[in-house]
Amino acid sequence: MVATISRDELKQKIDRGDPFKLVETLPEYMYRDRHLPGAVNLPPNQVKELAPKLLPDRNADIVVYCGGPT
Repeated sequence: MVATISRDELKQKIDRGDPFKLVETLPEYMYRDRHLPGAVNLPPNQVKELAPKLLPDRNADIVVYCGGPT
């Protein structure tokens, strides 16, 4: 199931210490400049090759975000 959460809900998850994977979807050079603490980088053009390595647990709670201007 795919659901959308707000920034406030994400902050609450972080503050509570909820177990989840935080995934940043910007290109690597942008990820290096800035990303949320604990986020892993999964650029859109590398999902097929990197997702199985970075996100091996298919049942994990995963929060995906893009730190871009949109």
